[in-house]
Amino acid sequence: MLRNMHLSAAMKLLLSLLVLLLAVSSATVAAPPPSSVIVIGAGLSGIAAAKTLHDAGIKDIVILEATPKIGGRLSKVAFAGQTMEVGACWYFGGGPQHNPLVDIANSLKLNTYPTNFGNLSSNTYKQQGGLYPKAEVDAALGAGAARAQFCTNLSTTLNSNPRSDQDVSVMGAYLLYKHVPATPLEMVVDYFNNDYIDAQAPQLTSVKHKYPRHELVDHGVNFNYVKDPRGFESMAYHIADQFLKKGDPRLKLNKVVREISYSKKGVTVKTEDGSVFQAKFAILSASLGVLQSNLISFKPEFPMWKRVAISDFSMATYTKIFIKFPHKFWPTGPGTEVFFYAHQHHGYYPIWKHLENEYPGSNILFVTVTGDESIRIEKQSDEATKAEAMEVLKKMFGNNIPNPDAILVPRWWTNRFFKGSYVNWPPRYSHEQFQHLQAPVGPVYFTGEHTSEKYMGFATGAYFSGIESANDVIKCLNRKICRAH
Repeated sequence: MLRNMHLSAAMKLLLSLLVLLLAVSSATVAAPPPSSVIVIGAGLSGIAAAKTLHDAGIKDIVILEATPKIGGRLSKVAFAGQTMEVGACWYFGGGPQHNPLVDIANSLKLNTYPTNFGNLSSNTYKQQGGLYPKAEVDAALGAGAARAQFCTNLSTTLNSNPRSDQDVSVMGAYLLYKHVPATPLEMVVDYFNNDYIDAQAPQLTSVKHKYPRHELVDHGVNFNYVKDPRGFESMAYHIADQFLKKGDPRLKLNKVVREISYSKKGVTVKTEDGSVFQAKFAILSASLGVLQSNLISFKPEFPMWKRVAISDFSMATYTKIFIKFPHKFWPTGPGTEVFFYAHQHHGYYPIWKHLENEYPGSNILFVTVTGDESIRIEKQSDEATKAEAMEVLKKMFGNNIPNPDAILVPRWWTNRFFKGSYVNWPPRYSHEQFQHLQAPVGPVYFTGEHTSEKYMGFATGAYFSGIESANDVIKCLNRKICRAH
């Protein structure tokens, strides 16, 4: 009896040890071998970074993407039988500097349509209805162009002394110019010149660093609206197809990074599903909004210079609200596609565009809101937004317009994987701080449109920054020339 009890105890101990050994073995098998580089995020910057690494011979990479697809803020949604670009929708051409996205679009034979902003003086509606006289709008547009030129000249002056951090907001520049937009007409024109680009109000935007508009000055003012069923995101897929084969195990979708540990020896990345990845370097392409949130924890905590650089920069929100109707009730034909609604409240459903050129017979309008209005609208129901939009449309086109069939309200600000649309440079945020924002922390490098000094907020900024950050890592890996802050 005693002998049997000893055997039973021994068997239990043996089984326990066997289970433990199997668990350890299983964990070891499940953990992938260390890589040279982990790229976190498969938006345009992350994919461009990964391809740059691959082309340089660094092929032991892992790309971790939180969502089920690549492309990031290049994002399409099926709506009312058409493909809507809820993220970036234009790429730019016709300027003195070549835009590589034009080449990608041409390679894809991407279907686009040029957006024409040239007839706004005939398409600007008053708050209570009716069109402004063309001459009055022309005068307001001229005054807006004069303010923009003053801002550009002031920026040149402020940038002439590289040792000075003196800066002023766009609104501050207007005060210096002694002309602050005050009427609904002046405000909607100013919205077009500023918020429509920066996604924040003029008082929140730096003159020194946001004027002139480098994307438009360098790459041109040909607004190519993507109307292709494959979407703007097809550019990211096109780049990925050049170095990732179908089902490539280096691309891992639905991997939500929650923790990044780093030291001189490398990085360890943990995801929400319990996966662990290790590498010598990480290139982090998460948006500034995500960096400002608590989605990813860093161990050790970033140094103060980095945390301040992240927290003091601005993540803005740009929202296109799509509305489908049973039939058209707005003007169509040449020179009608974009129209203004002038309201006493700055940024209240201000800029509208119909999609009859892109999708004939679709009967779809979209209106753009930004900044605080975007956040306000994200917080309310789609029904409330539809009611507000309909009230505005009735002011412009009368009470007999039909009720909409459907509405699409993107929510970038509340999406934990983005926390906004793109960045804006706030007043008095110094160039040194921006260099801290760009700089790596040990083996953790940063990329994304928020690290592009000239082209932040644009797809070109994401693309160029991905290549630049990858080249920094390549230099550090191959030549031991490592970037410091």
